[in-house]
Amino acid sequence: MHEKPGLREQGVFKSLLIANRGEIACRVIRTARRLGIKTVAVYSDADRAAKHVREADHAVRLGPAPARDSYLRGDLIIQAARETGAEAIHPGYGFLSENPEFAESCAQAGIAFVGPRPDAIRDMGLKDRAKAIAVSVGAPVLPGYWESDQQPEVLAKAAAAIGFPLLIKAVAGGGGRGIRIVEGLDQFHAALESARREAAASFGDDRVMLEKLVLRPRHLEVQVFGDQHGNLVHLFERDCSIQRRRQKLIEEAPAPGMTEAVRESLTQAALKIAKAVNYSNAGTVEFVADGTGPLRPDGFWFLEMNTRLQVEHPVTEAITGLDLVEWQLRVAAGEALPLSQTEITLTGAAIEARIVAEDPAKGFLPSAGRITGLTPDVPAGADSSIRIDTGFDLGDIFPDAYDSLVEKAIAWGPNRAAALSGLQAHLHGRVVTGIDTNIGYLARLCGVAGFVNGAVHTGLLEDESISLQKPDGLSARRVGLAAIGVQVSREMAASAARSPFGTADGWRLNAQPELSVRLRLEEQEVEVVLHSDDVQLAAGLKGDHAVVPRRLIHVFGGPDVWTILIAESPRPGSSGEHDVAATLMLDAAGVSLVEQGEVWRYTFPRPEASADNLEAADEIKAPLPGKIAILRAEPGQKVQAGDVLVILEAMKMEHALTASRDGVIAETLVHEGRQVKAADVLVRLEPQDGAS
Repeated sequence: MHEKPGLREQGVFKSLLIANRGEIACRVIRTARRLGIKTVAVYSDADRAAKHVREADHAVRLGPAPARDSYLRGDLIIQAARETGAEAIHPGYGFLSENPEFAESCAQAGIAFVGPRPDAIRDMGLKDRAKAIAVSVGAPVLPGYWESDQQPEVLAKAAAAIGFPLLIKAVAGGGGRGIRIVEGLDQFHAALESARREAAASFGDDRVMLEKLVLRPRHLEVQVFGDQHGNLVHLFERDCSIQRRRQKLIEEAPAPGMTEAVRESLTQAALKIAKAVNYSNAGTVEFVADGTGPLRPDGFWFLEMNTRLQVEHPVTEAITGLDLVEWQLRVAAGEALPLSQTEITLTGAAIEARIVAEDPAKGFLPSAGRITGLTPDVPAGADSSIRIDTGFDLGDIFPDAYDSLVEKAIAWGPNRAAALSGLQAHLHGRVVTGIDTNIGYLARLCGVAGFVNGAVHTGLLEDESISLQKPDGLSARRVGLAAIGVQVSREMAASAARSPFGTADGWRLNAQPELSVRLRLEEQEVEVVLHSDDVQLAAGLKGDHAVVPRRLIHVFGGPDVWTILIAESPRPGSSGEHDVAATLMLDAAGVSLVEQGEVWRYTFPRPEASADNLEAADEIKAPLPGKIAILRAEPGQKVQAGDVLVILEAMKMEHALTASRDGVIAETLVHEGRQVKAADVLVRLEPQDGAS
């Protein structure tokens, strides 16, 4: 990705504490190191051995894993800065980045806060106040209610006046939390209760506002930057419309279909709002746009302003060639903006994909654990480039105490098509095992026609849910590839056998060599027949199979863990180099097949594995660690399949746990507010006629 020349590279501070974790902490450390700034990391017990701790010059423990006892303890962070002599604190995003009291505490301690002034954070941090400011400067704002009276009946009356559908939105915070869509008045009170509960849990503030819902909306945002001398510029727009449950998955710059007329209207509205609060440092002004047709200068409305660096800032860096963290540090040190508006140019296109520890095939269930497999960064191609921002390396533990972001893949190209092609190629080759991720889901999204054509909107993932489903792991070809990997590992393990009869090749007298492999995927078990000779391996089911020439098989590692790469067949006239079609990782328990970014884990069945556990469906278990927010089950209560029995708060989201079948509550083993571990039994069912 291109870079603007001419920025000074001497450090603006001698030392910097990063009050955050994961990829953003590593990202800030990277720029600080280039500028010659010494860095201080802070960490919780869950992050004791984390990548950001290893990369910093110094590291200070804050406390136990829960954020409220560590990363949200501003007093401990300032104490750490004092003890290590840090001259400035960069808050990253999330945690304390938009906390005006923390910014004030930094100033009182004589430590520079790398962000806007506290009064700007207050003005724009509350959505109702921000709306009023936008109205005062003539920026377009949607009809809504953002008054202080929060009585349910007042809010319901305002909702009826605004009209449905509408949004209930938390006044504080962001990240898509505390937001509910309401289609009619009959749904309003339940949605209000849920939004308030989530807002209180996420931000410590249960106040909400109401806003008219735009059908087929697009999410546009403008990166703005100000300094302490009154200079204010924009760095063009981003489109963040590809979202799931209000959480962004794909961000890009420039926005698809953007015209100069719309960009002028959009950026000028953003600058007016930022100027109204005398804004300095990095900020993002967010808008919702009408996505039912082409973008229009009068077809967007102000949503909110994020008074911090955004997760998606790398796409802006990619198209401008600027380092926004460097700009943040220079502005915080009192310098003027490095460039004027006319000196900032846009080149090419960039798209960012958020790789998160969630399993789309299981309802996006969050995942945690040790990262056991991780490929190197995959080149995007001759006409594009890839950047990886990550907070994890091979062997690191991905904790369950924080958000689910693993890494970000950012592709730049001379145009959107090249950037998208490069991103998809990277995702196809990226391998992360040990935790579940959405890499394969994102790779499939890169081929969805609406996305490819730029017809993006916030409901696109729901519209394309069928085409984005994970392919069948029990297809003959995939189980065949897994079985071939098993056979290759058998051969490698037996290669030192002294007798030819000890070789695992399925040799039979006067017959074609034949072997079999039993594999289990989830709850299904299959037996795969293999045929092996010196030229190729073939395996499959029901007359269909995968055939792999031995010359395309490359084996690494062993004897405990084998990595097998299966290359593509070379094209006629090619140089003989091959792209990887699939990656197999084998250990004593099973084999992981990685194909186009998706992972299927096949285990080796044990004799007892086929026995049915008849009581399994009668137990409602916690899918991951969390807190019981609501318990809707009492002993003796009759329930139907699909009834919500428990709402679990975990990884900053609510998860509804339902009855797997009709029955009667036999026992509840938890209470509201209790912390539970993954696999803890929460509720037990018994048949409706279950008189014992």
